[in-house]
Amino acid sequence: MTTTTIAATETTATAAMAASDWNALGSLGVQALKNMDRSRQERGRMLDRAGYGSRQTPSTILHTEPGLNLRRFGQEKHDGPAVLLVPAPIKRAYIWDLAPEVSVVQRWIERGYQVYQAEWTPVQDTDGGYDFGLADYGDRLLAACQQAIEADSGEARLVVAGHSLGGVLAAIYSCMHPDKVRATILLESPLHFEAASCCFNPLVKATAHAQEIADRFGHVPGVFLNMMSAMAEPQAFQWERMMDRTLSMFDPKALTTHMQVERWTHDEFALPGRLFTDIVESLYRHDEFMQGKLVIHGRAIGPRDLRAPLASVVDPRSKVIPLQAVVPFNQAAASTDKLVLNYDGDVGVNLQHVGVLVGRNAHATLWPALFEWVETVIEKDVAA
Repeated sequence: MTTTTIAATETTATAAMAASDWNALGSLGVQALKNMDRSRQERGRMLDRAGYGSRQTPSTILHTEPGLNLRRFGQEKHDGPAVLLVPAPIKRAYIWDLAPEVSVVQRWIERGYQVYQAEWTPVQDTDGGYDFGLADYGDRLLAACQQAIEADSGEARLVVAGHSLGGVLAAIYSCMHPDKVRATILLESPLHFEAASCCFNPLVKATAHAQEIADRFGHVPGVFLNMMSAMAEPQAFQWERMMDRTLSMFDPKALTTHMQVERWTHDEFALPGRLFTDIVESLYRHDEFMQGKLVIHGRAIGPRDLRAPLASVVDPRSKVIPLQAVVPFNQAAASTDKLVLNYDGDVGVNLQHVGVLVGRNAHATLWPALFEWVETVIEKDVAA
């Protein structure tokens, strides 16, 4: 049995315990999970030493504040359009820039864009981190990015691209600030949480309110989120990963990327309690964004508030982010220029959910199609 298999088995067993009785998470259990976060990070550093660390594009930090670094990539400034990349606020942002051959950052630079990234950083209790919620990540912090980008690039409007929960944040920002967004790209981003198709629904129903979990942890450890994911959809988070490693054995390049992603999966950090609660309650349990009832800084928003051109990428095979979680929001959005693209998977990506960022097929076919759409949108915008 491999180390990955053992870890997956232990993860599922612990998750089953936690999901069946949240009260089992006493002080010792909470501390044990926080310790597991540290042990996973150490395993990640071991993979670094084995040669599977990321090889990132040179960058400069333009702006920093609690919870955020804003990076500008590349060593030379130019006059191209500005794009802001928005990762999920769970693991490190470099999955967008894992290695030159599978770097979304590099693809944007090659197309002549000024590339920026919201790099989420761990927040401390002294930062008021427990109180960082969707409104902070999706509005306040991204607005700070936009202001710094405009000062640096001269571009008052951005292309905003987000992956997974980062796409939820990008969509919130696009709804709140339509005058600042040229186009929105959402990569396997869950925006409609239909109980029948949402694999996390049984876990959400297993507790009265996510605030109970947040209160126990303060900051919810990344390993706890991994456990919940593994229990909700073991096919995607366990068995498909092992199958991908087996298939990658026959392709050295695929195996290298697989192991680089494996290293990245160990590089997580705790989620602020309020953000965890907002995600579980406002999104997963009550589907407020799709219903136009998500309140951000006193304003209720939904798909009708997203007016910028909108491209959504879906994996038709995915049970983690099924079609029903993506397409209805795209259809309901007020955007007049909309696109839905399928991602059909890769070998060597470890987790198919991140294949849109690191997969060779994605880089060969999906991203060229997205760039063609964005450039058409920008041409229309300039002509208007």
